[in-house]
Amino acid sequence: MPSKRTRLDRLISAELKVNRGEVRLMLARQRITVNGVLATAANQVIEEFCHVTLDGKTLRAKTPRYLMLHKPKAVVSATSDDEHTTVVDLLRDKDGEGLHIVGRLDYNSTGLILLTNNGRWSRQLTAPESRVQKHYRVTLENPIQEEYVEAFKKGMYFAYEQITTKPANLRIIHSHLADVSLTEGRYHQIKRMFGYFQNPVSDLHRTAIGSLSLDPALAEGEYRNLTALEVSELTALSEGLSI
Repeated sequence: MPSKRTRLDRLISAELKVNRGEVRLMLARQRITVNGVLATAANQVIEEFCHVTLDGKTLRAKTPRYLMLHKPKAVVSATSDDEHTTVVDLLRDKDGEGLHIVGRLDYNSTGLILLTNNGRWSRQLTAPESRVQKHYRVTLENPIQEEYVEAFKKGMYFAYEQITTKPANLRIIHSHLADVSLTEGRYHQIKRMFGYFQNPVSDLHRTAIGSLSLDPALAEGEYRNLTALEVSELTALSEGLSI
């Protein structure tokens, strides 16, 4: 199977089991198109989702897919697991085929999870430098104090890893409930930040990623495709563009 990103002559050669000289002859005879345009260069770079045809017959036509899912508790953010139900297990039939998870949620955390087959998109969306905000509703076991707000804003030092977290926003809703938004996704980060004040998190629910909020019509375990507008807005955010 050809790699996700390859040269046009390598793709045609691998698909048809012909040598590259024959591919160049096909190009000279204007038999090959890429995304509806006649191809002329053997070294043209073919991306994962390019549409390639020979004599009008499709050789490559992979479609990018983007899903949002409402993750329940007791489900792992993985494509496979020998002991636990995974996010992909929640998808019907072949809906999960070829998809991977964009970021993670802990085993007992709930809320918005994204899945895609577009590796470049997911890497861009989760890269720290993209600074895409993730939003969470957090329930605490003990009352939340005003001093937490400034501590989250300044960032916290974790001695074990010798790192200081990037600034995060904490908004107190009431004594035991808060909204938190941050651009990082370090291991158990929110739980550890509240743990700095010896205040355990009893419930963690992701409500949004960037401009995309969890669809309130989705019950736990349900999912739907993202709209073209939702995909483009998230892409623009991850690229640092205005929307």
